Amino acid sequence: MFDLQRITRDNIKKLVAYSSARDEFSGNAEVYLDANENSLGSPLIKWYNRYPDPHQNAVKNALSMVKGIKQEHIFLGNGSDECIDLLYRCFCNPGKDNVIICPPTYGMYQVSANINDIELRIAPLLDDYQLNLAHIETLIDDHTKLIWLCSPNNPTGNSLKRSDIEMVLNNFNGLVVIDEAYINFAKQKTFIQELGDYPNLVVLQTFSKAWGLAALRLGMAFASKEIISILNKTKPPYNINQATQELALKALEEVGQVNDMIKEIVDMRDALAKVLWEVPTVKKVYPSDANFLLVKIEDAHNLYEFLLTKGIVVRDRSNVKLCDDCLRITIGTEKENTALIDAIEDWINKE
Repeated sequence: MFDLQRITRDNIKKLVAYSSARDEFSGNAEVYLDANENSLGSPLIKWYNRYPDPHQNAVKNALSMVKGIKQEHIFLGNGSDECIDLLYRCFCNPGKDNVIICPPTYGMYQVSANINDIELRIAPLLDDYQLNLAHIETLIDDHTKLIWLCSPNNPTGNSLKRSDIEMVLNNFNGLVVIDEAYINFAKQKTFIQELGDYPNLVVLQTFSKAWGLAALRLGMAFASKEIISILNKTKPPYNINQATQELALKALEEVGQVNDMIKEIVDMRDALAKVLWEVPTVKKVYPSDANFLLVKIEDAHNLYEFLLTKGIVVRDRSNVKLCDDCLRITIGTEKENTALIDAIEDWINKE
């Protein structure tokens, strides 16, 4: 039986959140003399001299309508990386607790574990890039607090089997974090609508991929109101700046345009995969539910170096377990994708 109190760190349970000036007053006023701001403004942008809404209510309200869930289930982080770090700091005791990751997967789960002095337990994916449920089960003990699942996965691009994820959710008494950074490009449904069924579920999403706002650094966590309350208590008071909140609100007004963009990227992804399959030195183009392709290719590292001479940067994943001789290629514009294929052909002819 999942017990949130059991897995929450004692110091976090006792934590009294910082109370900002904006926490102690809500509503509108004509004169604000409570937050020690520069009342004369900035020489660059006059209206940015005030602190932003610490709870991002306008953005969360717009998100709640887009996602179809209540605002109390939404947390916003300074990138998904802040959400990842907060989950460690709220629920994992340094030097005592452990978490499970399933590589190859997103590297920040490991980096953040190391920063927070949390033991990392490894359950590598199977050869088909699916979960090894039996191995995961053997790693769990009373100090296992989090299991990280990335679906669609990075760098492999595939979605994990929904039935396998549900198996973990139903049988693990800690938090199961499903990182859905690339979910908008997949046919698989989000797990956000399952929050009511799984009190131990946390879903991460981001504005960096489908929304095209990587420079804003805005991540989302969706969970029970109890988990969200703990994250809100622990975060810095003004973790999302005013400019980011304003631009996110504008983006959320353009859902139709974003959906059109997603469809275009998926079409280009499928077209690029088809072309790459015809390249003689390509051994495999892995199925992708993301905005990138993992491609197994002869002499991948040398091709990577050659592409750099052409001004084209892809990601060399050759030394990642289960990704031998693989390059991860983000879907670019049509012009960029064509330049990539032309450069690969130049490399082949050069050989």
